[in-house]
Amino acid sequence: MEILKKGPMYRIVGADGKEYGPISADVLRLWISQGRANALTRVLAEGAVEWKALSEFPEFAADIAAKTASTQQAPSGFSTTMGNAMASEILARDYQLNIGCCLSRGWDLVKKHFWLTVGATFLIHLIAGAIGAIPIAGLALNYVFIGGLDWMFLKLIRNQRAEIGDTFAGFNLAFGPLALFGLVAQLLTFLGTAFCILPGIYLGICWLFFTPLIIVDKRLDFWEAMELSRKVVTRHWWKVFGFALVCGLVGLCGALFCGVGIFIAMPIIKAATVYAYEDIFGAQTPASAALPAL
Repeated sequence: MEILKKGPMYRIVGADGKEYGPISADVLRLWISQGRANALTRVLAEGAVEWKALSEFPEFAADIAAKTASTQQAPSGFSTTMGNAMASEILARDYQLNIGCCLSRGWDLVKKHFWLTVGATFLIHLIAGAIGAIPIAGLALNYVFIGGLDWMFLKLIRNQRAEIGDTFAGFNLAFGPLALFGLVAQLLTFLGTAFCILPGIYLGICWLFFTPLIIVDKRLDFWEAMELSRKVVTRHWWKVFGFALVCGLVGLCGALFCGVGIFIAMPIIKAATVYAYEDIFGAQTPASAALPAL
């Protein structure tokens, strides 16, 4: 096909998690129009080494915008959102959470990037602890810093270049949504715990692990991200709860190991959490169908 030979070529990750390509820009535009690729689809341009979201390629911005406009059936709100589409896709394909595998990969990542992961985690938790005493502002800013730390670990996991400055990326990428999430999620979790302990535990597990990652990675609004996390986590809530317990035990063991072990345990837990996020939310792109092989 002549269309495959013109201009730059691209590889993409389809909804089935498989890699397709190389394909031309025209073919990729066709797939956008068909709903087989969207703003979140992972794309590797010819000659590049870093996979990026399709939305980061300016040459396809008009195509994505046109597709979004053509499929929009309701005014702005929470009833018809990208978050709902992603939740439906993830729940349709379902997901697996291998706790041991997440921790093992987390440990390997920390060993590979020891000083960066340990230093960044210590720095962010030190700052978060210091601002935690500030009423209201402390609750809001806490998750802005945590979102930045999540972003740095996510870049490492995706084999992208990461540095200590990425831990402050929450201020640039999604300051408002992260701050609002910090306030709303912790308030609602507190109320759920105060009036009846079980709702607070349920909401805490649903929201606090993955929502900051969703906000910085998917660029969703805070409530949209919270709902996406809640819907997806609820499918295997007990598994995620077990993951939280194991992470707590890892942290406890680190603290008991002469106190200094916590500085190793904390980045391992963070890396394991980000791997869990990637396995659940990042393994597939929410396209409407698996892409055909070329």
